[in-house]
Amino acid sequence: MSTEEAAEEPAEETAGGGRGGRTSAAGSALEKSLRVLEAVAAPGGPHRLTDVTAAAAVPKSSTFRILASLVEQGFVRVEGESRYGVGPRLRELSALVGGGEPAGIGRILGELQRATGQTVHLALHSGETITYIRKVEGDQPFHTASRIGMRMPLHTTAIGKSVLAHLPAGEVRALVRATGLPRRTPHTLTTAQALQAELTAVRSRGFALDDEENEPSIRCIGAAVLGPDGRPVGGVSITTVTFLVSRTELEAYAPALRAATEALAPLL
Repeated sequence: MSTEEAAEEPAEETAGGGRGGRTSAAGSALEKSLRVLEAVAAPGGPHRLTDVTAAAAVPKSSTFRILASLVEQGFVRVEGESRYGVGPRLRELSALVGGGEPAGIGRILGELQRATGQTVHLALHSGETITYIRKVEGDQPFHTASRIGMRMPLHTTAIGKSVLAHLPAGEVRALVRATGLPRRTPHTLTTAQALQAELTAVRSRGFALDDEENEPSIRCIGAAVLGPDGRPVGGVSITTVTFLVSRTELEAYAPALRAATEALAPLL
């Protein structure tokens, strides 16, 4: 984006609600550009301009200008009927980042999968969601619907609840107000009181449980991966199906799960 374009962006614009408080036009423009790029790279692409605008929470005119610049630079490309998809430079960047991932991450997740026989996920926390970045399929004759790059709510997932359990109470309350705790299954926790009680239990037992709260017939346990400052950067989960693995059997994997998250902490 050019200096002229950056100067056009208002420093205090609050498109999308709750994203205000920025202190400079340059920072505001950069943040919007990153959100647009993230929206283009989201699963299900290529995406229409209106969809990118909504996902990025950036005004349509600004989104169009940002996309034009990203197309020119090769990070985004126009596909089909004015739809925007991932460009070659973004794919190259992704390959470079993936190639630089510490080898120990794959080893730790693989060991956890072999120890349990179940599907293992690694996700990172960002704002109101977690994003799966690694998945190791289990030994069962079925595959879960999750995929790398998928964003999931915090309050319905085992990893998400383990993250919430390690956040300050004020941040949790703000997230609850922002998301509204939408229901995904009949078992989803949809009130602040129920969620707070669950987070207290998570802190007590050292892991979180998703008991068909995000998806019917799917049960998971998850634990947070903590950064040097004690804040959660993400988490790991073990995923099973309710008709093959009981809750008691799943919870027995908790020591191996916690050992994996502790081993991953210095690598993330």
